[in-house]
Amino acid sequence: MTDFHVMAGTDKTLSLPAVRKITTSDVIDALGRGLDDFWQKPSHYAFLCIIYPLVGVVLIYWASDANALPLLFPLVSGFALLGPFAAIGLYEISRRREAGLDTSWRHALEVRKSPALPSIVAVGAMLLAIFITWLLVAQGLYVRLFGAEPPGSMAQFFETLFTTDEGFMLMILGNGIGFIFALAVLITSAVAFPILLDRDCGAVAAVITSVRAASANPLPIALWGVVVAGALLVGSLPLFAGLAVVMPILGHATWHLYRKLVAD
Repeated sequence: MTDFHVMAGTDKTLSLPAVRKITTSDVIDALGRGLDDFWQKPSHYAFLCIIYPLVGVVLIYWASDANALPLLFPLVSGFALLGPFAAIGLYEISRRREAGLDTSWRHALEVRKSPALPSIVAVGAMLLAIFITWLLVAQGLYVRLFGAEPPGSMAQFFETLFTTDEGFMLMILGNGIGFIFALAVLITSAVAFPILLDRDCGAVAAVITSVRAASANPLPIALWGVVVAGALLVGSLPLFAGLAVVMPILGHATWHLYRKLVAD
């Protein structure tokens, strides 16, 4: 049975692994390795990530109601904040392939048996809290600029957004604030989930290690963030259908990036 330890690992001490300095070429190599993992059994991985397009469509449908229209963009963009947690099964597949183990899709669910499950859930809860905070801040910004009255229709909402000073201010400030939230997630979770699958070091140690890895490699991590943002944007354009391919590749690549950033 999984022991409940979150703050530290099984030995109850906060042990921080060493982090390496990498280059931008290492980021490209990790992406290539992620693509290679995906091509091994793409049907399995697309099956695991089919939930992303479905959830995206559901979010748009829900937000199409006039009362929820101001949250359309925050919901769609903020959904990516949960990506590092949702892709955890993909990290496990890459881990198993690297170790020469069976990589059939059912093994992606074996994370539920991980001794680090409480820590994984704790870091996931942190991302969920960031996501909810982002939604609240985005809603507050809209109310500050436009008042509490919701738009009368989708057409009116987009007309106001693109033809008024308040609309342009909403887009500028919203994107700026969203960038801060995305940066926080990138820094705190770049390697947090892979390291917990690899070694049961505790949630705090995993997050601290992720921050240290980002601090030691600002340019490569910035490049990784641009790659992730660009890939998610491209994958989201055709009604989120592209995410069924984009998310597996990014998920596998995240594992390989972790292996480059954190020493054994």
